[in-house]
Parts: sequence; structure tokens; C-alpha cells
Amino acid sequence: MPDFSHLDPAGGARMVDVGAKPDQQRTAVAEGRLTCSPKTIELLRAKALPKGDVLTVAKIAGIQAAKNTAQLIPLCHPLALSHVDVDFTVADDGIGIRATARLTGKTGVEMEALTAVSVAALTLYDMCKAVDKAMSIGGIRVVEKTKA
Repeated sequence: MPDFSHLDPAGGARMVDVGAKPDQQRTAVAEGRLTCSPKTIELLRAKALPKGDVLTVAKIAGIQAAKNTAQLIPLCHPLALSHVDVDFTVADDGIGIRATARLTGKTGVEMEALTAVSVAALTLYDMCKAVDKAMSIGGIRVVEKTKA
């Protein structure tokens, strides 16, 4: 049986011990997309959606989610993030979501970036669902990971 970092010798779940790893500056970038109708985008651009400024709320939700990843994803280490940002690219058929997470520490920040994108997308969905029942969320993935 191959060694899996999150399993103990008996096959039980465990948190990986990163105590011996050196602190390094680590960055992860993730992205995803909310696909929606051109009418939804028109309302968003006109700031006429019923729930208000959806991009600002989704940005805050994504940042807050990244900061709370360890409470949402079992076995993730609680991390002292030094930076999280969520940006949006509005197109005629949807909204691109890109999150960057950074810290100096012993473990990567991919899960935090992915969580930021996921929760920002869910927030956009929630805030637009009154006008668009056919939206979809997809393409969530890590696009960059660095350590120095």
C-alpha cells in the first residue's frame, strides 16, 4: 500500500506533522467561474441586482472563507495568512474569479485559495439567483503555487 500523508500506519486519518519543515514564503492562486446569462451581467454592471453590490460582498466572503479554511476542511492546518485577495473579471456570459493567498510558513496555501474562490462563487450565485435560475459554477482549480 502506498504511503499517504493523511493516513496513519493503521489507515486512520491524521493531520500531517509539518513541525520540522522550514518556514518559506508560499503563494497559491486559484480560479473558477460563475456562468450566467447576459441579462444577469447587464444587471450587475448597472448595479441593479436585487441584493446590491454582489462583487464587493463576494470578495469579502472569499477573503473570510480563506481565513477560515481550517474550520471547513478536515485536517487542514490553521494558517496565519499574510495576504488574501479575490478579483473578478466580468464577461458577457459570466464572472471569472481569481484568488491569491500568501503566507510565510511550513505548509502551502492552495486550500485557502481554492476555498476563497469556491465561497466567492457561491456568494455570487446566492446573490444572483433571484434573477437567474440557470447559473453554474465550475473550473475551480489551482493555477499557480510557489514557495521561496
